[in-house]
Amino acid sequence: MDGRRASGPLEAAPPDSFPADAPDDPSTAEPRRWAVHPPRPSVPRSFQSRLTIAFVTVVAVTLGLISPVIMNRLDDFLRQQEEQGLRLHAYATAVVLERFISDEVGANAVVARVGPTLKLNPEVADLLEDRGLLQLAANYVAQADVTVTFGAAYADASGALVPSPNSSLSFSVAFTGKPDRGQSRDSAISPATQLIARANAVQPWGLEVELSNPYTSRASTLASITELLLVMALVAVAVAVLVASFVAHRFATPVVRLTDASRRVAEGDLSARVNVEAESGTIELQELSEQFNTMAGRLEQSVEIIRRDRDRSRDFLADVSHELRTPIAAMHTFIELLQGPAGTDPAARQEFLDSSAVQLDRLDWLAQNLLDLSKLDSGLVLLDLRPDDVRGTIESAVEQHLATAERKGIALTTSLPDRPLRIRHDGPRIGQVVGNLVGNALKFTGRGGEVRVAATREADGGARIEVADTGVGIHPAELPRIFDRFYRGSQANEARGTGSGLGLAIVKSIVDMHRGTIEVESRVGHGARFVVTLPRDPDLDAAPPSRPSAESQQKVDDSSPGAEHA
Repeated sequence: MDGRRASGPLEAAPPDSFPADAPDDPSTAEPRRWAVHPPRPSVPRSFQSRLTIAFVTVVAVTLGLISPVIMNRLDDFLRQQEEQGLRLHAYATAVVLERFISDEVGANAVVARVGPTLKLNPEVADLLEDRGLLQLAANYVAQADVTVTFGAAYADASGALVPSPNSSLSFSVAFTGKPDRGQSRDSAISPATQLIARANAVQPWGLEVELSNPYTSRASTLASITELLLVMALVAVAVAVLVASFVAHRFATPVVRLTDASRRVAEGDLSARVNVEAESGTIELQELSEQFNTMAGRLEQSVEIIRRDRDRSRDFLADVSHELRTPIAAMHTFIELLQGPAGTDPAARQEFLDSSAVQLDRLDWLAQNLLDLSKLDSGLVLLDLRPDDVRGTIESAVEQHLATAERKGIALTTSLPDRPLRIRHDGPRIGQVVGNLVGNALKFTGRGGEVRVAATREADGGARIEVADTGVGIHPAELPRIFDRFYRGSQANEARGTGSGLGLAIVKSIVDMHRGTIEVESRVGHGARFVVTLPRDPDLDAAPPSRPSAESQQKVDDSSPGAEHA
């Protein structure tokens, strides 16, 4: 078999067990052979039904085990009570008979020895039988069958009289009265015996009273209690069904909600969550729901990141293709011109070669920026964090642009604290951040303008680096996108057209790797200002982001001067 079971109790035999030339007509085809499996017992499949049945079964089994024990113990108790009552009745019957007999015979003997035999006083026999004293005692005192045996009495070693019943002097009557309601003959009760001895001037005598087959309410009491237990058991089972259904529903509802949420997630609805506040189950189920929501949230976040990265990759490829096409098309045009009549003109040839060299430099710059940005995004660049003075890093980055600022007639100033500003940072990468920001500021600032670079210490020990200019500024609508790759602004001008659109994206990636933030303030025509905040120690002061983000943390202030552009 291939290990897959059919949905029903019958499982089809393997395909190779059928004839290869089996006819297609069902009316003429031989019936297929089926591997018959024993049917599975009908067991509810739902968790709620199984939990309810299990709970009710436990209650029923418990009642089934306890009820016989209770009835057995109760039967023993009732039997003991009835036997004790029968002994009291035997004593009362013996006392009543002795009193009536003593009053009847007076000083005469009750029993007398005549020769070797013992004779009973005829008056006693007449009292018991003819006048019905024994029957009255059986019906109203004993409430059982009564046997009275007379005999002589003798003193024992202690001097007490002990009767010696003689079986020849025995009288028996059966209970003929009307039993009380609920009473019946109970042969399971052991007979009760009572002995009484009395002194007499002629012959000490005694009697033995035995009660048997009494009428008792033990059987009816047991029957009533049995009925009561049965009713209580039915009520208990009914209550158990209700309680079990309620408890099972409380247990099963969170599971059903989790299942529904899981199904929705599996169908693509990543926003599906379990309402933890509405859960009334156990702590474990609530924690499970919370963990499911956390897992679903992280899954949704991961898928969103993947989708965003996919969209960025598409845009990135489109932008790269566009950026590469421009210099390649220009060089292709120059080559075609050089291959024509212009190739014989030295001045034109030199101009086209110079232009081609510019385009090659642009390609090299673009390729280098793309390579740097790809390394930063993929995590291939590992920061070399050292506790150094960041002032030296800033000064080195600014010095590289002094010649450009002087050539363009722009004042490039630096304001650094007098005391060392030591933080753990990667010097070359922070230098690249400052260099890109300063270079961008110089590019968008006209002759006679000013670019200011300042650094201060934050209250938590970190560093704050500001790069401000008095250039053209940034339109408020462009601020949210200035850190996007290849974005050079919709307010196109000559300065924007010369860049690669990757400088600020690289800056943002490096700042994110240092667990820092970057903000921009700008107003059109009044320059822009970029503020970079770096923590004292990236490994301690902030939790790492999931990946460097291309989104900025901007703050637009129409009243403040600006510093940087796309």
